Amino acid sequence: MRSLSLLIDGSAIHDIASFYAEINRVFMADEDWQLGPSLDALDDLLYGGYGALAGHAAVSVHWKDIAHSRVALGAAATRAWLQEKRARPGTFNIRAIDAQLEALERGQGQTYFDIVMDIFAAHPNVRLTS
Repeated sequence: MRSLSLLIDGSAIHDIASFYAEINRVFMADEDWQLGPSLDALDDLLYGGYGALAGHAAVSVHWKDIAHSRVALGAAATRAWLQEKRARPGTFNIRAIDAQLEALERGQGQTYFDIVMDIFAAHPNVRLTS
């Protein structure tokens, strides 16, 4: 198994949709399908086995302009994402979403960026630098 180095261009990330576009550009360029906008899908991707990670035991990911991404995936993007989920009560746990929104409003909740960072951190085979 070989090691791999990848580069995420944080300046290309302006919202959640463009985050997944950048993830697909970096990790899925040689695949005939794209990763959907899902945190679970991102987590699955980082386990490896397909896309750029196929055949690699370890990967080093440099996230250029990560500060730009932190803002783009910050409180405003997170609020919109949670409110979109809240609009589908049969699909998502509304109480949990309301608690997340309340924490976000108090400045204590995780942003989408924070969640993404936690997902990367959960994969010891993926070394993230900025």
